[in-house]
Amino acid sequence: MQKKAIILLSGGLDSITVLAQAIEQGYICYALSFDYGQKQCSELFAASKIAEHYGVVDHKIIALGLASIGGSALTDQHIAVPNTLQAGIPVTYVPARNTLFLSFALAWAEVLHVHDIFIGVNAVDYSGYPDCRPEFIAAFQQLANVATKAGVEGERLTIHTPLIALSKADIIRLGIRLGVDYQQTVSCYSADTQGKACGVCDACRLRKTGFEQAGLPDPTRYQ
Repeated sequence: MQKKAIILLSGGLDSITVLAQAIEQGYICYALSFDYGQKQCSELFAASKIAEHYGVVDHKIIALGLASIGGSALTDQHIAVPNTLQAGIPVTYVPARNTLFLSFALAWAEVLHVHDIFIGVNAVDYSGYPDCRPEFIAAFQQLANVATKAGVEGERLTIHTPLIALSKADIIRLGIRLGVDYQQTVSCYSADTQGKACGVCDACRLRKTGFEQAGLPDPTRYQ
């Protein structure tokens, strides 16, 4: 039987690379995205187009009301997205976001009898988010295998993080090898309704530097 996987698909640079890699590795892919209350939704339009382009079996967009609790520049109208580097964990960190995302992926995996979940977290060129670290992924995988019917019955679930130790430049090089069109993606925290990037937020800075270090032209559409 051909193996199946759930891919967490944000519509950004990292998640499209993970989807392309999973397909190359022979997985039949299901994509999962979230309308979690982010101030801009152009990334969700990008995710839908990417899912269609790659022919995933199913693409779900699940609504989460994280804007109702705030606490992040990405969801709280009272907190501005910074355009300068910050020390420590930045205000763009969304409380428990990846924990929630992976929990929904885990639930869907049980329904589909899928044993593999892919997420594009990165612990090298990233913004300092605690839920992008290997320690978090290892802990969640352990939880997944003791908290589910599938895990208890021996259907072990694996959380795949193929980008976790790669620089942004290496991720881009991998994606180019896989034939990824990064112009389809939206990474910016303050993208406009057409998906054009601000060019100054943390996500834009990391993305722009990645293309520079990879020695490749930046296909990002800027405002």
